[in-house]
Amino acid sequence: MLEKMAEYMREPGIQLGWLIDRLNRKVYIYRPGMLEECLDDPVLPGFVLNMSKIW
Repeated sequence: MLEKMAEYMREPGIQLGWLIDRLNRKVYIYRPGMLEECLDDPVLPGFVLNMSKIW
């Protein structure tokens, strides 16, 4: 999945990518030119993603 995300993030115009790791129950955000971060840093103020249906 990491390889696929790296390929996706190289596409022109891509500004944000989310990787949902169901096994480890983590969500990562990707932005061009930056290291990945956990989603606990609010990317979209006020946005809530209910992960209960995914886990």
